[in-house]
Amino acid sequence: MIESSAHPLDHLVLPTRSLDTVRSRLTSLGFVVAPTGIHPFGTENACVFFADGTYLEPLAIGNEQTTDRAIGEGNVFVARDRLYRQTLGDEGFSAVVFATANADADHARYVEAGLSAGEMLSFSRAFTDANGKSDTASFKLAFISDKEADEAFLFACQRINAPKIDRTALQAHGNGVTGILEIVAVSDRPATQIGLIATAAGADASGGDAVRLPNAVLSVLSSEDYGSRFGLMAKPSRHLRFVAIVLSVRDKAAVMRLLAKNAIDHNMSGKDIVVAPAPGQGAAFIFREIP
Repeated sequence: MIESSAHPLDHLVLPTRSLDTVRSRLTSLGFVVAPTGIHPFGTENACVFFADGTYLEPLAIGNEQTTDRAIGEGNVFVARDRLYRQTLGDEGFSAVVFATANADADHARYVEAGLSAGEMLSFSRAFTDANGKSDTASFKLAFISDKEADEAFLFACQRINAPKIDRTALQAHGNGVTGILEIVAVSDRPATQIGLIATAAGADASGGDAVRLPNAVLSVLSSEDYGSRFGLMAKPSRHLRFVAIVLSVRDKAAVMRLLAKNAIDHNMSGKDIVVAPAPGQGAAFIFREIP
């Protein structure tokens, strides 16, 4: 049974070197990519929004001088993004984000648990829909991480002001993806990482190798189990490394036709369609048909 008191999944952060590469890759996979969003601290994104309310946030460096200044001012989001890039490169999957109604309370929990990754962050940015209509989005973030970890982090995101914009066109993906079912991480110490994720989400940690959120599951596997389940390689990690995203689709056959038409390499793992990471696609994408 899914733990109803846990924070739901909000979005996933996928570092990239180039948003142009993201647009090319994700469009070829059948996604609609939103117009570029500019952060006030030097990063920029090109998000992919889903009908279930979750989204992917491919993240690039727009202005390195501004990010340098932000890091010097204690901006945890930018600092953790840089740490990830220095450790694993410019293409990947760095963070899982939970929706919260009270980021201050989450920050207090993280501090009490000795797992806070640093000071909270509040900011606003312009949001533009597919038709060019703009509004302002405002957020408050609270960060959590294993003190020694540099391959992943988590944070709670409170939407202070949600843009009054119709996202319908941005959610009409050619591949039929409607949302995120599961996030997969690898670690040599799954139990420790499950505890960290459960604290981040305010969830029950007794679910074995997974934390169940109201709208998704976050699984932590050994690299061997990950390989057995999806047929993909993942280097072992003492800490937490996010590697794959399971996406819900209505018609698996239609996805396979689209991938074949666009010459996208893919394999089958049971009934799942598996697309390995590539430039502009920092995680493995697993397409799963849900009736």
